[in-house]
Amino acid sequence: MKNRIAELNDRLRQNIFSPGKNKVVITAGVVALSIINRMNLFKKVSEFNNFNADNDPYQEHDFGRIEHDGINYFFKIDYYDTSMEYGSNDPSNPDITTRVLTIMRSDEY
Repeated sequence: MKNRIAELNDRLRQNIFSPGKNKVVITAGVVALSIINRMNLFKKVSEFNNFNADNDPYQEHDFGRIEHDGINYFFKIDYYDTSMEYGSNDPSNPDITTRVLTIMRSDEY
C-alpha cells in the first residue's frame, strides 16, 4: 500500500500543472516570488527525489524540503475524501482520495 501511495504522490508532484482532480496550493510566500522564481521552485519540487528516513519515515513521498535562492521551502501532500471535508479512508485509492499538494516557505509552516 505504501508503494502505491508514494507512486500517486510522485505523480501529483511531478505534474504540478495538470493535477487532475487533485489540488495544488501555494502560500503567500510562494505567490510573492517572481513568476520565473516560482517556476524554478516548482521545477525543483517536481524533480525532488531526496527521500530518506528523516523526511519520509512512512515512505509515502509526502513531504520534502527544498532550498531555493537561499530560502528553505517545504512541500506537503495531504489526503482528503472527494468532498474535501474529511481525511481519506484509503489514500492508496485515487477514486476516493483527493490529494492536496501545498508548497510553502519553511517560515510559513
